[in-house]
Amino acid sequence: MANIDGISIEWFGHDAFRINSDDKIIYIDPFNVSAQSVKADVIFVTHEHFDHCSLDDIKKIATQNTTIVTVPECQSKISKLVFKKFVLVEPNKKYDVDGLQFSTIPAYNINKFRSQGVAFHPKADNHVGYIINISGKIVYHSGDTDATPEMLSLTNTDIALVPVSGTYAMTADEAADAVNAFKPVCAIPMHWGSIVGSRADAERFKMLAQVRVEILDAVKE
Repeated sequence: MANIDGISIEWFGHDAFRINSDDKIIYIDPFNVSAQSVKADVIFVTHEHFDHCSLDDIKKIATQNTTIVTVPECQSKISKLVFKKFVLVEPNKKYDVDGLQFSTIPAYNINKFRSQGVAFHPKADNHVGYIINISGKIVYHSGDTDATPEMLSLTNTDIALVPVSGTYAMTADEAADAVNAFKPVCAIPMHWGSIVGSRADAERFKMLAQVRVEILDAVKE
């Protein structure tokens, strides 16, 4: 767990985080959470892939008081669960949900391909990252993405949660170049240690980044 400027951030491995604000428990892309994990006020999901839109994990933390924020591709899967409401999002929009202000940013590949030039995360799929105002601090969760022009144009970011594994998203070198360009106050590497990537990727990112970097250990509850 890290406490950065009064914001408590816990990492569950991969791209999954829990953020404790003044009055809300926020999860982003919950994955490998426990049934004993504290229940969510708001759950953000960046895209429909199983390691981000995990029905089993969302089920563990969602209640009739939980708001789920996600892209339309996740709606049919998540609609089977009990929750307060859905908020469907698209890239490049601003939202105010339950008093929580956030905007979306496109998340896509520019140089990571499955085959024949087809990206793992095509821009046309409208996957998103989230830029969330939490207790007056701006927290950016990039989702699975490369260093896109939209990312590089970010300003006034306090905490950036960025992938470092390569293969499906930025490599450690690419992620370091990105944060060196948009200069968050602090960066936390993700997308390593589960499925793809290793701690060595996180450590290389920290070595190359010219901003404060916190490498978190995965929560086990």
